[in-house]
Amino acid sequence: MSEAALTAAHAGLISCQICRLLVRPARADQPGHCPRCGANLTWRRPNSVQRTWAFVIAAAICYIPANLLPVMTTNTLVSSEPDTIISGVIYLYNTGSWPLALIVLIASVMIPLGKLVALVYLLIAVRRRSVANNRERTHLYRIIDLIGRWSMLDVFVDTFVVALVQLQPLMSVEPGPGVPFFMAVVILTMLAAQSFDPRLLWDSHHQQRFAHG
Repeated sequence: MSEAALTAAHAGLISCQICRLLVRPARADQPGHCPRCGANLTWRRPNSVQRTWAFVIAAAICYIPANLLPVMTTNTLVSSEPDTIISGVIYLYNTGSWPLALIVLIASVMIPLGKLVALVYLLIAVRRRSVANNRERTHLYRIIDLIGRWSMLDVFVDTFVVALVQLQPLMSVEPGPGVPFFMAVVILTMLAAQSFDPRLLWDSHHQQRFAHG
């Protein structure tokens, strides 16, 4: 018979989501507040899976128009040309600014899509109560959380591109209809990452070890 490792939750301990202090609450039904930072203590984030799915689905819906609709319109004396994110990347590459084109592609297209795919993978793992590769899944969530702190890099990069265009004589740039959808994707993916509780992965691991113990 294999011995299942004792988790903090089964030992009656709870971890503060803000300062990570491990606390033994006075009451199990009302954990109270963290004695160090004062944050509300919860055994698990309320409705974590449902809220994360909602944010992920909303972000995925916004991701499509964010990439299909123009995010900016470049005006000159003789013409007006709208650009999507992808067409902007192609334009930067063709004009010799391939490092900037690569940054825009990674920050504005690949990172949001990668975060969505990774979060869906973690949600499915929780739903299926899969216990394989939980350590790697936890590392994946930490990467998502770390990237989330730099999510506004997408906006900064696009603002930088606009500033470069504005420096050209007799040229101006106006925001396109894709900008609100792009901002929505950035915000919704950040909220999705914050709503997901990675401890749910290990709850399934612990339950299955006791079941087979």
